Amino acid sequence: MVRITADSTCDLGVYGAERDIRIMPLTVILGEDSFRDGVTITPQDIFAYVEKTGTLPKTSAPSIGDYEDFFGKFVGEGDTVIHFDISAKSSSSYEHAAAAAKKFGKKVFVVDTKALSSGQGLLVMKAYDLLQQGMRPEEVVKTVNGLRPKVNTSFIPDRLDYLYKGGRCSRMAMYGANLLKIHPLIEMDDGQLVPGKKYRGSMEKCITAYIRDLAEKYPKYDKTRCFITHSTADASLVEVAKQQVKALFNFDDILETVAGSVITGHCGRNTLGVLFIAE
Repeated sequence: MVRITADSTCDLGVYGAERDIRIMPLTVILGEDSFRDGVTITPQDIFAYVEKTGTLPKTSAPSIGDYEDFFGKFVGEGDTVIHFDISAKSSSSYEHAAAAAKKFGKKVFVVDTKALSSGQGLLVMKAYDLLQQGMRPEEVVKTVNGLRPKVNTSFIPDRLDYLYKGGRCSRMAMYGANLLKIHPLIEMDDGQLVPGKKYRGSMEKCITAYIRDLAEKYPKYDKTRCFITHSTADASLVEVAKQQVKALFNFDDILETVAGSVITGHCGRNTLGVLFIAE
């Protein structure tokens, strides 16, 4: 059989489990303690650590040896593996997985999604759909690689504290944004995060405007599904996003996921994004 796997940054949660997507956890480091993303640590642990120490957690990718063991288990059972990683510009996870895959020849394919979180997850889910339709592994990989530039991976942070601590914005920008209630769009461009339009006002107001802008920018899109992914956001904010997506888009499924510890550790609480594949 063909086995789909991904590293833990895909943030698929129950949707991945339902499809038997096997996950390779990244490591989250809090001080001198190491944890496995999605296994032995939760986003709440991240919030507590940052509040206590004032510093962000560190993360590390699985080693080449870790990936050889991971892939070897499935290949040993007779499976062909298609593995999906967070953007190579954001982590060495892809580099290590690709190096490990060489040991198994054409039994293991590794995809640099050039995305993160459920942007990565969208390609994982698309690959699953294509396999269900009878597509061969080589064709699946070619198809999802072609879709990478069409994946909208974007989000709006509530505050810039975590981005500042991670070196992604200046202290002045953080203070100014928090004081003036400025919420910048952060989006993936060719595999790396870049700032976009700046929204101003309450998070509810900004999320509403952000989704309206997405609808104008992407009039044609894959209607199969979208993800509303957030880092433990307020329920009221998630509901605002759901209603706006329902009003402006026509997706078959609107799926809600909560970002894992790796993604949460970079963006902070109450960050929210609407992610989908454009045409």
